[in-house]
Amino acid sequence: MQKVYIITGLSGSGKTTTIQAFEDAFFYCVDNMPLELLPKFLDLPLKESPEIKGLAFVMDMRSKNFISNYAAGISSIQALGISVQIIFLEADVDTLLKRYSQTRRQHPVSNEKTLLDNIKLEIKMMLPIKQTAHHIINTTGYNVHQLKSLILDLIHEGDKSISLTKINIVSFGFKYGIPNDADLVVDMRFLSNPYFIPELKNQDGESQAVKQFVLSNDETKLFLEKYLNLLDYLIPLYKRENKAYLTFAIGCTGGRHRSVAIARRIFEHLNKKGLNPGLIHRDIDRDIKQI
Repeated sequence: MQKVYIITGLSGSGKTTTIQAFEDAFFYCVDNMPLELLPKFLDLPLKESPEIKGLAFVMDMRSKNFISNYAAGISSIQALGISVQIIFLEADVDTLLKRYSQTRRQHPVSNEKTLLDNIKLEIKMMLPIKQTAHHIINTTGYNVHQLKSLILDLIHEGDKSISLTKINIVSFGFKYGIPNDADLVVDMRFLSNPYFIPELKNQDGESQAVKQFVLSNDETKLFLEKYLNLLDYLIPLYKRENKAYLTFAIGCTGGRHRSVAIARRIFEHLNKKGLNPGLIHRDIDRDIKQI
């Protein structure tokens, strides 16, 4: 059975960031979901879709009857045999004041004279709901990336082997421009160019002959040793920041020989580590097509 989460808590405590983390983890998410509609929603065939890992709903005081309907609503869901995990987000008063002053949004509790009064009243009103939560997260001092990382860790139950970062290795030709989505670019034009070897000119970097020419070079071997060590160091740091896409661009003059062979070697290295990278030879046939 798919997991079902209700995300609630204080206004300004990070519910938007939290629901984004659930979306990144392939949950079907609904913001500002009325609690009384949830049992009907859970009956939809949507939850049977294999690509959806679970369901997550943000519910809070934007729905005026949220607190009064809460206990009965949770009971009706449990009566359906559905186990719901409740995440309650909070932050200290000074942090909430600062966040509201930055966003300039209206607080959902708007019957008090000041923002501070509204925040204090919401804390008091939400206390019974906080006491029912399975997870209470104080987001004071967290930035967006840290909170997302915490939520993803909660979703995956601490399994650090699960990563949502999609890694791509792209070979390209500098004369056609650097890929726009490149995060790290390396220039392979310091290596001897197979283009000037008659028997290699019309082959590409995926051919055994060109790979042998490029990869047997002592300079290539030293470069790969250093560069692969760099990637092994950097990738976990990028993943810690929950980067959705990570693109390593490998360039040479035309994107047909050196960059292709090197990109393939990097792909093989990362694939052996279980990172399931993508490999794209952007310009491998471009010179031929333009002849």
